[in-house]
Amino acid sequence: MTDVVQRVHDIGSDLEGINTEADEQRYLPETAMKQLSDTGLFRLLQPKDFGGEEAHLCEFLESVMAVGSHSPSAGWISGVVGVHPWELAVTDRRLQEEIWGQNPDTLVASPYAPFGRAKVVEGGVVFSGRWPYSTGTDHCEWIILGGLLTDAEGDVGTVPEMRHFVLPRSDYEIVADSWYVMGLQGTGSRDVIVDEAFIPDYRIVYPPGLDDGSTAREMGRTDPLYAIPFGVVFSGAITAGTLGIAEGALKAFTDYTRDRVRVNGVKVAGDPFQLAALGEATADLDASRRHVLSDIERLYDILETRDHITLDERLVVRSNQVRASRRAVDAVDRLFAHAGAGSLRLDHPLQAFWRDLHAGMNHVCNVAEPVYQAYGLNLFGQPIPKGVYV
Repeated sequence: MTDVVQRVHDIGSDLEGINTEADEQRYLPETAMKQLSDTGLFRLLQPKDFGGEEAHLCEFLESVMAVGSHSPSAGWISGVVGVHPWELAVTDRRLQEEIWGQNPDTLVASPYAPFGRAKVVEGGVVFSGRWPYSTGTDHCEWIILGGLLTDAEGDVGTVPEMRHFVLPRSDYEIVADSWYVMGLQGTGSRDVIVDEAFIPDYRIVYPPGLDDGSTAREMGRTDPLYAIPFGVVFSGAITAGTLGIAEGALKAFTDYTRDRVRVNGVKVAGDPFQLAALGEATADLDASRRHVLSDIERLYDILETRDHITLDERLVVRSNQVRASRRAVDAVDRLFAHAGAGSLRLDHPLQAFWRDLHAGMNHVCNVAEPVYQAYGLNLFGQPIPKGVYV
């Protein structure tokens, strides 16, 4: 274990101090990103041979929660940008050298949605497309983008083949005025555009190998960390970001309620309904945290006996992740309903945490119903629809 979680809390007041600025400018200030980088968070999932920690996945998730409890946007960026070294650890070594060889603190953005089209040519592909929601992209020098392979005429065929494509900053454009939203404003999740960039074969990743552990085995990565399925790891980062925001909301409510007095002169801290809402929310948030982390511990235990996680096991974890996020949001909603009109003020931290929390629930990894459906279909021996994020 490292002391990254403690380092995060050590800069907690600084992170809280930049929340308004981040929202107003629609991306995280460079000073905050430097502080986050200095905690070591972005190296937790990075392989040791490239300056990383190869830390336990739970430590990474707890670190993301810690950041999010102080600054929702910073926590979201920590989860999304911080998870990419996990995938890059099992890519071609030439790509790892390009990204980390000169600077192990190089950061990488995404998104993975298959909006790109990659025309197969000798030695690689010619790649084009436009993607929204590239979280933290202004702070990154590389990016991972999703896309579909095409033939010479641009046809994806009857069975589209998805890949992840890794590009340096020189091969894509960040669209500056493309992030106007009501929550998680400080994440700077801008659009990116690629216009006929050549991507060599060694910068192309085959996604199924990230779920069954085969890519990690082929690359000689033996740490159980890299055998956990991509769907669990990336979604876990989103869940952690969500829970961190919820924990920040709980603290904001508690701090506000401690000294709040109603117009009739009664201290709110003695109100039985306030106390009931607080106790219930605290228990629910603790249950969500424990649920998520214990699932990851269980996967590590499984990987002590075999080299992969089954689809059945994966679906259980994903169902628990989306349920944990929903439970946390419902708990914060109950708190917000009891917080009074003062919490609606734009300078009040609770309303900001509440908005950011609901914005985070729109991420595909937090959309619960398709995951629950996939669990049930698989349980009863039926095929899972394509495109479900599990």
